[in-house]
Amino acid sequence: MKRLHVSIAVEDFAKSVGFYTTLFGGGPTTERPGYAKWFLDDPRVNFVVHKAAADGGVNHLGLQVESPAELVEVADRLKAAEELLQEQTAAQCCYHVSDKAWSRDPQGISWETFYTTGEITHAGDDRNQLDAAPSSGGTVVCCGGARTASA
Repeated sequence: MKRLHVSIAVEDFAKSVGFYTTLFGGGPTTERPGYAKWFLDDPRVNFVVHKAAADGGVNHLGLQVESPAELVEVADRLKAAEELLQEQTAAQCCYHVSDKAWSRDPQGISWETFYTTGEITHAGDDRNQLDAAPSSGGTVVCCGGARTASA
């Protein structure tokens, strides 16, 4: 079964954690400096807020899958949508190691499909290369890191 993933970059991290704690009826499942995650069953979502390094707002959307086979299934659907696709193995991002498939919808919203294989003790420095394309205006670093203008 898949789980919706929502990642939001926020300017006021503490205030945002307070708001979402109230909204979801409980504190984050995981909280690190500048990063908080609610792993909810109702609604079934992996909801993340992280300190914005630049503009706040929706960072990306995604689907968290529960098996490598589900990852292949969703990646194949993304390929069939005829949009750019980036596949990654053992990407280190947001305190986890995951295999991933990244794409963008026709509006330009980044979609991450991922299967988590482990945890790490640091935020990681994975970069979504689709968002690093010259047409996107910058580089997106894992967990809402810096967005820099393209040269």
